[in-house]
Amino acid sequence: MQVLVRHDSTIAGSEKLTDMTAATIQDVLARYVENITTVEVHYADENGPKSGDADIRCTVEVRFEGRKPVAVTHHAADLPIALEAAAEKMARMLEHQLGRIRDEANGSRSE
Repeated sequence: MQVLVRHDSTIAGSEKLTDMTAATIQDVLARYVENITTVEVHYADENGPKSGDADIRCTVEVRFEGRKPVAVTHHAADLPIALEAAAEKMARMLEHQLGRIRDEANGSRSE
């Protein structure tokens, strides 16, 4: 699973940010690693240099083998919280989608 980190000009990119992002994504999405080809994490500060509550946006897009890409977004006051929440949302979405795939497969077997 390849993890790509992108950010707008208001977010300071660093090796620390990339490492934190990759570690969180790999931890939270570990059970789906066989099916995921690429994860793109996009960070943005929606208020720019002004401070504000929940102005950090983290979008996680997953390219899942044999499926269309899916994405989720979470807003928070800082990067680690936004990332963790978005990754958890993605895990729930993938579990839901895999459940639907299993249900479809089981339904076609019983006919």
